[in-house]
Amino acid sequence: MKENFLRPPASVGEFAADALRLLGALGVMAAAIWTTLTDAGILALALPALMLPRVLGLRAWFDIAVSATVLVAAWSNVLDLYRTVTGWDLVVHFVCTGVIAATAYIVLARLGIVPTQDSDAFTGRGAIVITSVLGLAVSALWEMVEWAGHAFITDEIFVTYADTIGDMAVGGIGAIVAGVVVARVRLERPAAVRATTP
Repeated sequence: MKENFLRPPASVGEFAADALRLLGALGVMAAAIWTTLTDAGILALALPALMLPRVLGLRAWFDIAVSATVLVAAWSNVLDLYRTVTGWDLVVHFVCTGVIAATAYIVLARLGIVPTQDSDAFTGRGAIVITSVLGLAVSALWEMVEWAGHAFITDEIFVTYADTIGDMAVGGIGAIVAGVVVARVRLERPAAVRATTP
């Protein structure tokens, strides 16, 4: 996987994906200078997620989708869009949970836990079920983090029962859609270097 990370970009899409990673890093510095350290910290949490598609050797279009979604989710928090734009929270939960669930499927495939997309053992139904379950797990974890932030950091984080259930439901739907994508569309570059598992 180190080879994937160090490989120079070879297409317009790969340059665009790397540009989004650069924007993510610049955003952290800009927030640290012009806003608050809390905002910078929120944006810094997105950096590992921006690097993961490159490490995995994902196709450029999916790399861009993951990176753009992560940046939008992080900046939406910094710009307070979740509170000020009606329904924005649900849109981000739908899209973000979907791309995270699909990426998680690829990570598990690399670890030898689930079949890779090019494996004879791979089935579309299995991909849909596993990706959906991963998305629901991510949604639950996301809501636990929101609750912990509300309970222990600041009561400005909006947490209600209806909001939590709604977010998880929409995230689950996004994960089902992502499962269909995993079942039908190859997400890794053909030449992506895979880590060997024992």
